[in-house]
Amino acid sequence: MRLFCMILLTLLSAGLNAQVELKTEYIGSSGFKGEDNNKTDGKGDAKIFSVNARIPFSVKTNGNNKPTIWGLGVGGSYTFFNNKNMDRALGPDKIVNAQVGLFHMRPIGEKWSILAMLGAGVYTSHTDVSDVQLNNVLGNGGVIFIWHLRDNLDIGLGPVINNIVGYPMVFPGFYFNWELNGRYELKASAVDGLAVSAGMQLHENFKLKLIAELNGTLALEKINGKKMMFTHQYFVAGLQPEFILGKSFSIPVTAGISAGRDAYYQERNLKSIFKSDDDERNPHFSAAPYFSIALKYKF
Repeated sequence: MRLFCMILLTLLSAGLNAQVELKTEYIGSSGFKGEDNNKTDGKGDAKIFSVNARIPFSVKTNGNNKPTIWGLGVGGSYTFFNNKNMDRALGPDKIVNAQVGLFHMRPIGEKWSILAMLGAGVYTSHTDVSDVQLNNVLGNGGVIFIWHLRDNLDIGLGPVINNIVGYPMVFPGFYFNWELNGRYELKASAVDGLAVSAGMQLHENFKLKLIAELNGTLALEKINGKKMMFTHQYFVAGLQPEFILGKSFSIPVTAGISAGRDAYYQERNLKSIFKSDDDERNPHFSAAPYFSIALKYKF
């Protein structure tokens, strides 16, 4: 199930602050290996363009400084593959994802909060709106119980429901966020995919970090009458200078490596989604250079 069992949470961050982010990513060309790690003549690169916004429209704080929040998350991405010597059956040439979700967070005790979510998204391999079908739509919902173990450490668990296998089903949802702020900064979270960073503030307008992230996109298709899912998932690590322009704007720029990226079809059923990664090596691209630039605006 990996990254996509909590698709709605990709709209959120641990702070639940209002933010808009525009981001461009480039993963350089590398060779493609099929099932069981078999080498092929195929190779390719990927460009990802994304926009995400979190907009809390009601925020209240209780006597313990714990917030009650109602908010909306909106996100979208366009992934373009430049593949060579690869058959179309190995993957689409583009992926379009768009999602919207409503979230609500409130304290239920001195050390506990509850996060509820409800949303839906469209996950396709084309850009023609008129061709979007019910098969391309994924509904999401869930309730996560968050334990504020420390002021800077939150752990959560709860049921999440979606129709990624073609019908509604409940999966376990996880939430983790830990951060240490100051001149030296450490952060680790499993909310928006997986992200770990360590760095320091060298100037009031400049931070330098080492980052590692797991991200991905998804396309839901029907091929020869079968419901199929194309997964594009990539792990990146690199150096990230961040330029801070006033109180609202920042521009993080990342240069590093994509250690590898999975790119494969699987049927939308329980057997294929819960198969063990040890059973076989999924089709994937080898390591490649990685570069990204983003514009963040907080309000």
